[in-house]
Amino acid sequence: MAPHDTQPRPMRRDAVRNHQLVMEAARAVLAEFGTDASMELIASRAGVGVGTVYRRFPNKEALVDEIATQILSELADEAQQALERGDGTGLEVFLWAVGRSMTVHHGYADKLVGHTKAGCVEQLRDLIVELLSQAQEFGKIGPDVTLGDIMTLVWGLRGVVETGSGVVPDAWQRHLDIHLAGLRSARLPSSLPSVSREQLTRVTAGTGR
Repeated sequence: MAPHDTQPRPMRRDAVRNHQLVMEAARAVLAEFGTDASMELIASRAGVGVGTVYRRFPNKEALVDEIATQILSELADEAQQALERGDGTGLEVFLWAVGRSMTVHHGYADKLVGHTKAGCVEQLRDLIVELLSQAQEFGKIGPDVTLGDIMTLVWGLRGVVETGSGVVPDAWQRHLDIHLAGLRSARLPSSLPSVSREQLTRVTAGTGR
């Protein structure tokens, strides 16, 4: 078999369009109904047959995997653009982008942990480390703040978004403002260790051990 014969065939134009429709519908349906939403409902919202959905995604877990990877890729783009500001404000800009993303995906954001590809997660964390370093170089963030501190802030932000979405959907904004004010302090008042990168990896993998 010739080498080019082993390459996956590109999707036809109609298949690409159907894939986009399914992804858009899935994100909207999961935000509205959570991960208990059926594949049939997603297909109906997309305006395609359920067989079309299953041809691309053999089960809902595969669909959620792709959504998680897509969202992470979007956040990586946001992080890269924030880094290119080059003035030390990129970390704050990025964290606001994270909050907005969470409000859009609030119905299932907590279910995405463990569905993201390790390489995508590490790429995003590397960008966050760069954003943090840049912010510290410009004196925008205290020198003691670590990647673990930023990620636990994000965990808390997700909790505020999920808990308040039905009554106070904008509560996360004040929550973030307060945390950012604390991060700007010259020195952290805590002597406790921050979460390590290895611990972050275990949390993302869903092991918790």
